Amino acid sequence: MTQDSFYDRVLFWFKQLCAIPHGSGDTKRISDFCVDFAKKHGLSCSQDAQNNVLIFKSASEGYEEHPTVILQGHLDMVCEKEPESPIDFSKDGLMLKTDGDFLYAEGTTLGGDDGIAVAYALAILESKEIKHPPLEVVFTVDEEIGMLGAEAIDLSSLKGRILMNLDSEEEGVLLVSCAGGVRQDLRLPVERTASVGVRCEITVDGLIGGHSGTEIDKGRGNADKLLGKVLAEMVGKNSVRILHLDGGLKDNAIVRSAKAELLLDETDIRRLEASVRTVQERLSEEFKETDPDVRVSLKVCEHGGHEALTAESTQRVIALLNSVPNGVMQMDPQIKGFVQTSLNLGIMELSEKEFSLRFSLRSSVNEEKEAMIHRLGRLIADFGGDYTLMGNYPAWEYKKDSRLRDVMVETYEKMYGEKPQVMGIHAGLECGLFSGKLPGLDCVSFGPNIYDIHTTRERISLSSVKRTGEYVLEVLKAL
Repeated sequence: MTQDSFYDRVLFWFKQLCAIPHGSGDTKRISDFCVDFAKKHGLSCSQDAQNNVLIFKSASEGYEEHPTVILQGHLDMVCEKEPESPIDFSKDGLMLKTDGDFLYAEGTTLGGDDGIAVAYALAILESKEIKHPPLEVVFTVDEEIGMLGAEAIDLSSLKGRILMNLDSEEEGVLLVSCAGGVRQDLRLPVERTASVGVRCEITVDGLIGGHSGTEIDKGRGNADKLLGKVLAEMVGKNSVRILHLDGGLKDNAIVRSAKAELLLDETDIRRLEASVRTVQERLSEEFKETDPDVRVSLKVCEHGGHEALTAESTQRVIALLNSVPNGVMQMDPQIKGFVQTSLNLGIMELSEKEFSLRFSLRSSVNEEKEAMIHRLGRLIADFGGDYTLMGNYPAWEYKKDSRLRDVMVETYEKMYGEKPQVMGIHAGLECGLFSGKLPGLDCVSFGPNIYDIHTTRERISLSSVKRTGEYVLEVLKAL
C-alpha cells in the first residue's frame, strides 16, 4: 500500500464516521459500525455493555514474534454547534467542508478528537499490505464526559503492553504523562414563588471558548462566570428575580455562551439597561486581548406572572456563582509554563427546585486534586447544598524507561531530521486508566494537527493527517 492510498483510506473512514451521530452518551451506532467492520474483514472482536470495542488482528508476515501493539482512540465526540446550525446531533451526520489544507464541519464541531484515531486504526486493520506486529485495537466511549468507557472496560483479554494512543492534537509532540481529573457536580436547593413583572433575557456570548485542559491558561472568559458578574452588578440595585439560568454543554469545554431569564419591576428596566452597558464596557476592556468579541445583550420581553426564585434564593444563586473558583489554580513550579492544577465550570443549569454547577477538575498532583474537591465541597455545604463526583481518573506518570518512546523519537528523527517534543499535558488522557489496568504498560499519545477542538472552529490539517499516518506506519514497522 502506498502512502497516498493509505491516506485516502484514512480520509474515507473518517468521512464514514462523521456520517454517524456519535456524541458522548450516544455511541451505540458508531460502536456497532466498528463491530460490523471487524466482522466484514474477518477480525475477532468484542463489544461490551458500555459500547467499548476490542478488535484483534494477527501480525503480518515476519512480525509474528514481535511484541503485541495496542492502538487506541475513543469513539465519542464533543457536540457543539452555532445557534443557526440545522444539525441535530442525535440523528444527523456532519456537513464536512474543506478550505485549503483544512477539513472542518460547517457550523459544528468536527470530532477530529478523536475520530481521526478510529479512522487510522480502521485503515490499518483493513490493509493486507501494511507491516505490523500483532495488533489489539481498543475503541472506548464517553471519553469526553469523564473517560467513562476507559474506566469500565475489561482489558484482561489483552496481551499487549505497548500502547499507541492517537488522542493528541499537535504533530511532532509526543505526550508521555498527563493530569488526573474528576467531574464534580454542585447542587443547591432553591425555592420559587408566584411573581409578576417584566421578563427579561440577558445573554453573555461572543467568547472564544476552547478545551478546558489545554487552553485553560489562555485567560479566556468563561460565560457562566461572566454572567455571574453581570447578575452581581444588578442584584441589590433592582427588583431582580431569577427565572432561568443555563450555560455550557460539556464540563471539559470553556463556556462560550450563557443566558439568564429574569423578572423585575417595570420601573427598574432603565437601571437594568444601564447596568448592562456598564458591565459590557468593563468586560470589553478586561477581555480585549483574549475575547475581543465578548457581548452582553439585553432583551426586554412581556409583562406577566411567573414562578420566579424567591429573593433569598436569587441572592444565594448569584453569590454561589460568584464564589466558586475557576481557571488555573497552580502552575508547575518545575516546568515553566505548565499548568499543574485547574478547574473549569463547564455546565450551569437551573431547574424548578435546584441550581447545579458542573466542574472538570484536573491536576498532575493527586493531593491538589483532592484539595480542590474538598474546597468546593466545603463551599457548597456552606451554602446549604451538596455534591457528587464522577469519572475520577488517575494521573499518567512519566515512565523513565520506555522502548516505545525511544522508537518513536528515533523514527521521527529519521523521517524529519529533527527530534519531536517529548512532554506532558494538562488534560486527561485514557493512558492513565489503562496504565492502572495493564501493569507495566508503555504508552505514548500523539496525533495530527487539530485546531480549536471542542469548538465550532475545529479543523484538522489534511497534510498533517497524511504525515502522521506515514509516521504511524513507520513506527509499527520498527516495533
